[in-house]
Amino acid sequence: MKIFVAGATGALGRRLVPLLVANGHTVVGTTRTPDKAEALRAAGATPVVLDALDRDAVIDALTRAEPEVVVHQLTALAGFTDFRKLEEGFAATNRLRTEGTDHLLEGIRRLPVRRIVAQSYAGPGFFARTGGPIKTEEDPFDPDPPAALRRTVEAVRYLERAVLEAEGIQGTVLRYGGFYGPGTSAGEGGVQLEAVRRRQFPIVAGGMGVWSFIHIDDAATATLAAIERGRTGVYNIVDDDPAPVAEWLPGLAAAIGAKPPRRVPAWLARLFVGEHGVVMMTESRGAANAKAKRELGWRPAYPSWRTGFRVGLGSSGATRAA
Repeated sequence: MKIFVAGATGALGRRLVPLLVANGHTVVGTTRTPDKAEALRAAGATPVVLDALDRDAVIDALTRAEPEVVVHQLTALAGFTDFRKLEEGFAATNRLRTEGTDHLLEGIRRLPVRRIVAQSYAGPGFFARTGGPIKTEEDPFDPDPPAALRRTVEAVRYLERAVLEAEGIQGTVLRYGGFYGPGTSAGEGGVQLEAVRRRQFPIVAGGMGVWSFIHIDDAATATLAAIERGRTGVYNIVDDDPAPVAEWLPGLAAAIGAKPPRRVPAWLARLFVGEHGVVMMTESRGAANAKAKRELGWRPAYPSWRTGFRVGLGSSGATRAA
């Protein structure tokens, strides 16, 4: 197929584009940065330098490319380092998930084939904080998230609604867990790993918030599977092993040779990372991947972060086929 990847030089796009090319697809990939165009070309894609918030430019690029599938991987998180300022750090990404999504859908409506596969999120602080610790695609997002998370949750909710309800367009939404591995914040040199090494990422209260993870290469193979076999609807793209912070955070520290994380009470954490940080560490729900495995025929190469953290956090590594 001819595939248009919006956000082709992000953490996932860099792993996805070579995989698509290797599986025989023709890829047009966008980047905001002219300097990254050559890397896309070297990976086998046709680069397009594009500001996704420029409606006319997006429509023109899609009209010229005439893809059979549009893959929406637009984010702007490269400079995000301060967890205390989460709302500010996600502001540009929230615009891409709202305005950028609208521009892509408007362009798709002018194409002969109308299909989109879009990035969503199944990360900490997003699912409703009621019921069991593990959520499926049928479970709702938090109707009342902490103030610092509210706009980000609403932007993801907007993206999902727009993609799934777009008239005449087949929309597939992929709710990824927390990325780790090459090129991510939880990869070699990433801000999250550095915080763990410096013991600046503590376990808050009992650390009973449940998180779901996915290695970046497994996210890429799941995206390939969704492009080739996905239906209209939502898929959780996570590993098989959602776990509480008190379990996975010491495991991550041990995997990278760091000292065990500190433990701090909720009141103290609230002073430094805000209510949203406390909620994410103590009340988050994880996600189940049974639907993605069943309908997409996908299996993660790293079924658990326990193995993935030990062997999958390097700066290199071959992308695996789905």
